Amino acid sequence: MEKSIVKNGAELERLITQIFVGAGASNSNANDVAEHLVRAELSGVVTHGVCHVREYVRNIISEALVPDSSPEILIDEPSAALITGNWTFGQVAAKFATNVAIEKAKEHGSSVVSIVATHHTGRLGHYVEMAAENRMISMVLSGGYSEIVQATVPYGGRSAILHTNPMALGSPCGDEPPMMFDWATTGIAGMKVNQAREKGEQLPPGCIVDKDGNETTDPEDFFNGGAHLPFGKHKGYTLMMGAEFLGRIFSGSDEYVDARRAGDILRHQGVTFIVFRADLFQPFSQFAERADEMQRRVRKVPPADGFKEVLAPGDLEARRRQERTKDGVPLELEIWESIVEAGKLAGVEVT
Repeated sequence: MEKSIVKNGAELERLITQIFVGAGASNSNANDVAEHLVRAELSGVVTHGVCHVREYVRNIISEALVPDSSPEILIDEPSAALITGNWTFGQVAAKFATNVAIEKAKEHGSSVVSIVATHHTGRLGHYVEMAAENRMISMVLSGGYSEIVQATVPYGGRSAILHTNPMALGSPCGDEPPMMFDWATTGIAGMKVNQAREKGEQLPPGCIVDKDGNETTDPEDFFNGGAHLPFGKHKGYTLMMGAEFLGRIFSGSDEYVDARRAGDILRHQGVTFIVFRADLFQPFSQFAERADEMQRRVRKVPPADGFKEVLAPGDLEARRRQERTKDGVPLELEIWESIVEAGKLAGVEVT
């Protein structure tokens, strides 16, 4: 597929910031979202990268997203908080929540913080990486997406009742990169189904079903009444339910719904951040030494047939960031054209 290479991630970040400011975002909000989207691209997680710029600008124009509002704390306890995003960018609200959770965990050892009334939060791995940089172990769990739009069948079910309910977990290490993972609790992320359809590609087995509940690899079947499958059968399904309980139900996000904001999928969204110090039970140096040893032990395992190496969770993202920081961010021509269009909508010339 034809590519358009942006040689410098910082250049792309400045451009995205300009587009969001042109669309009405505050400088701070625009900077936070642009940094988040470009870091996703640098990490190789293109489903949560700059492909969303045009969508966000359109949501600003329709007033589904309030680009210049700021998050605020609704409930403030010593080791817990509930935060409203005031319907601004989800990345802004989630960054704010992560920082609140980190500061509370520094003082009290652990914390739990939830956000409600916000837009798309983007790549959850971003926030557990933030926590890891502060010597924190963290989990992020999201729910509420299926209250209006059902997209996933429960294990053993034929019709959709849930959604993709993503989650992430991260831990600091010592000399090694942080251990982290970030995934949807479905067999494949929703954006990947869209992209496979656009490219005329098939999906891997075990990801979706057709309208009759039969497994299929044709993305068209998903859009013709089909649904996602939980990954790992009953195991992924139970994690999906866990994310729903800790994301939507625990946060009480249903109480903050505004019919004008965020769109059908995001309107009931609740996201919970659980953060605790890695040195709660031992000196950090000791924790880091053991964490590094575990990473190295896993990587030394001989690869199975069809594999070149064994990786620790987070290795791919760290490797991609190193490569793309040096060589530039590859963007498909279609994605670049969507950024150009977003610029026009925001009154910003993109060349």
